[in-house]
Amino acid sequence: MDIEQPTNSAIVAAYRARTPGSAGLAEEARRLLPSGIAHDARHLDPYGIYVERALGPHKWDVDGNRYIDYFGGHGALILGHGNAAVNAAVAEAQAEGTQFAANHPREIAWAKAVQRLVPSAERIRFTSSGTEATLMAVRLARAFTGREGLIRFKGHFHGWHDQMTSGYSNHFDGSPTPGVMESVAHSNILLHPWDIEAVAKTLAERRDIAAAILEPTGSSFGQVPIRPEFLVALRELTAKHGVLLIMDEVITGFRVSAGGAQGRFGVRPDLSTFAKILAGGLPGGAVCGRGDIMALLDFEAM
Repeated sequence: MDIEQPTNSAIVAAYRARTPGSAGLAEEARRLLPSGIAHDARHLDPYGIYVERALGPHKWDVDGNRYIDYFGGHGALILGHGNAAVNAAVAEAQAEGTQFAANHPREIAWAKAVQRLVPSAERIRFTSSGTEATLMAVRLARAFTGREGLIRFKGHFHGWHDQMTSGYSNHFDGSPTPGVMESVAHSNILLHPWDIEAVAKTLAERRDIAAAILEPTGSSFGQVPIRPEFLVALRELTAKHGVLLIMDEVITGFRVSAGGAQGRFGVRPDLSTFAKILAGGLPGGAVCGRGDIMALLDFEAM
């Protein structure tokens, strides 16, 4: 919807009346950014709010309106905005430096903290985003198994690299998203997330599958849920056929339980991926999992 387009909606009219500052910034942003946004989740009609500050469960826009924040930093801020302990830890670390281009003691403590919480984290590699984490996990699976195929589940989102980039159609029929080569898209096998029989049939017929990846509570932040028994059956089938199970815990990690969905449901994946909740809402992520798979990142294995 155009920012200035007339409307007969009382709700939209009231929104515009209360957010003139956001409207002006949105108009300026459209001249600078595609669709005027820096993240797809901020695409709203007629425009999204522009936030000036946030504290705890609330945020305030440039027009002084206060909101209860159900986004929570896209799920990363489970302690709310401006948590005193998180702010103190960030300030302490930032005061020491932001980019050493060298090893540092904090990364060891960080890895140990992940290992204490995540049942499958035998070894850990940190990344800068969830997309990088799922990219690395898939690449590790292919390198470890010597196979190319990948099972994905309809509606499940795993980031923006070519193997995962999903437009609307891609989520449901596997067709290539614009800019993604057909050969890359078609190496994915897209299955229904509740159909364990289809998984069993595919794994019995195909010997080229490296891994199956899924959001362990279901797509859209678990709004389209899958049952825990599906996870159990998927784990059994993948193990039987030598296919790696990748749990994308970007959404579920440290939220469903301290150990993520795998800790909550007692299903141990081969690899797991995490994102910015790992860094207190700041850019960050990780791949963790079995030591023999993660060993492929050792220089001795390259």
